This record gives sequence, structure tokens and C-alpha cells, in this order.
Amino acid sequence: MTAPAFAEQSAPSSQASNQLPKIVNPATLYDPTPNGYSTAVITPSTGRVAYISGQGGQDGRGQLSPEFADQVNQAYANLKSALDALGAKPAQVVKLNIYVVDHDMSKLGVLTQAVKQMFGETLPAQTLVPVPKLAIDPMLFEVDAVVALD
Repeated sequence: MTAPAFAEQSAPSSQASNQLPKIVNPATLYDPTPNGYSTAVITPSTGRVAYISGQGGQDGRGQLSPEFADQVNQAYANLKSALDALGAKPAQVVKLNIYVVDHDMSKLGVLTQAVKQMFGETLPAQTLVPVPKLAIDPMLFEVDAVVALD
């Protein structure tokens, strides 16, 4: 039996590179990287995992822009702040769930640009869920994350 072909990529190298998540994009599946995500991510076998709750587009004062792109960019900035508080880097994020109010294909470019800007080549596994509304009416976007800490 032959092992399945896939592209495996480690997060950026460091002293503890064997402790970093590995990205897996099987050659037999559609390449998701142009759309800003990976098919699967393998976490280190020994390590702690953090779950970051949904981050919306509220700024530090709790204000929301009415613009979708502004909310997406602010939500990823908020996610980055949460990662910083954990002592984690974007390359340690293994899974994102994103929620978009009234999703349509016109929003995909904004989403892809934001995730690639934050994660570069180390794209986490990701699921996009269209929703009719979020926790508060002006929210248009929310992202939560699973992070491999060690």
C-alpha cells in the first residue's frame, strides 16, 4: 500500500521546530492556499492547546465600523492581541472558524486578503460559516481560533 501524496509544510523554523504545527494539503484535493486556508494541520504530540473565543470587529472602545472590511481587519487585529497575550504567534494557530453575516462571493476577497496578511504561508485549517446574524446586530464578522501553544 502506498502512502497518500500530500504537501506538508512546517511553520517557520525555530529551535523547537518539532513542536510547531505542520500543514498538510493532500495532492489529491483542491489546493486551498489561494483562498487563504489549509486542508489540515497536525499539532505537536505533546503540548497545550488554547481556544480563543470569537473575536469581532469591535475596537478597544467597543465601537464597530459599519464596513465589512474594517470589521474583518479589526477582528484579526483583536485575534493577534489575544495571541500576544498567550505568548503565541500566528504560525501556532491550527484552526479558524469564521462567521460572516449574509455571506456572498463579493466578501471572499476581503477574507482571503486578511487571513493571508496575518498568517502568510502558514495558513491554518479554516471553516467559513454564513450566518443570518451574530451576537449584536451591527456585527458582520467573527473569528475564533485553536492554538497549539507548545
